[in-house]
Amino acid sequence: MTEAVLASNKRASRFSPRQDVKQEVAARKQPAAQRSGRVGLGQRLRNYFGLHFHVLTNTLSQLGRALLGNLMTVVVIGISLALPATLHVFLNKVEGLGLAWQETAQISVFLQPNISVQRSTALMNELNSWPEIALLEYISPEQALEDFRQNSGLGDALAMLDNNPLPGVVVVTPAMAQHDPAAAEALLERLRKRPEVDLAQLDLEWVQRLHSLIALAERAVLVLGGLLGLAVLFVIGNTIRLAIQNRHDEIEVVKLIGGSDAFVRRPFLYNGMWFGLFGGLLAWLLVNVLLVLLDGPVRHLAELYDSQFSLGLVDIKTTLLLLLLGPFLGLLGAWLAAGRHLRVIEPS
Repeated sequence: MTEAVLASNKRASRFSPRQDVKQEVAARKQPAAQRSGRVGLGQRLRNYFGLHFHVLTNTLSQLGRALLGNLMTVVVIGISLALPATLHVFLNKVEGLGLAWQETAQISVFLQPNISVQRSTALMNELNSWPEIALLEYISPEQALEDFRQNSGLGDALAMLDNNPLPGVVVVTPAMAQHDPAAAEALLERLRKRPEVDLAQLDLEWVQRLHSLIALAERAVLVLGGLLGLAVLFVIGNTIRLAIQNRHDEIEVVKLIGGSDAFVRRPFLYNGMWFGLFGGLLAWLLVNVLLVLLDGPVRHLAELYDSQFSLGLVDIKTTLLLLLLGPFLGLLGAWLAAGRHLRVIEPS
């Protein structure tokens, strides 16, 4: 029996240093006034952070002892985080492209036929004072006819016309179109009410459809990310549960000699954090590799449409999200698993 206890104590020393347990027990046995009187706040903070740093480095070294099994866990976590992160990055790129297209959305204002030059000039001067308008361009009937003659190839037929049938056109670029399509539509209605205007058109419906699709896709990414986040919690929780079962006897010995539940739980929390951190780093790497592989074909396709669109790499916001979300899910999964399974382990 004595040999079995000694053997268990030896295994427990690998799980948590016995000296740390003795220090914790001795600190708990001291009266509160004595602890606060003899040990200053700075020393207690140094002891606290020193203990956490020791457990942090010790758990990291333990991951390397079972490298293959831990690597498989990290790969599963990385893939689970990479899937919603990839969709999120693609949606951000497409949304940015949609905003760039929407910024070029213009209102074509066709003036009344036979409107005088003085009245057209007065209208342009008035529209320039509107804060809703960012840019104006006036196309005279003569210029419109000349452009139509050059682009249509019907120069001989147009030469037979007695009068110019084309009206003057004012091309209006709304200042708020890239931010608020509803405001651009309000500007369109305001222009239509002008007596000098015969017809006003705004080609913004397709942009609104694009944003509706993007909003739907963002909702789908949130749902998928939530489901895969639960999967990460289950993976880490199951890994911590197996680690607790493998160290059942060691945990009993640590509790027998006075180790608190927080002390026993601390290494498993750091294990979960390391799994989440390495999984987040792997997810960031996978997303970047995918973007690099697809950037060439996407850029070539954009050039066919006279666009300079490219995917690039993962932005800073998504990078920070992965590096923070991974450890958070790791800590949460480890805390849930450790809190559930450590309560049932008591020294007999």
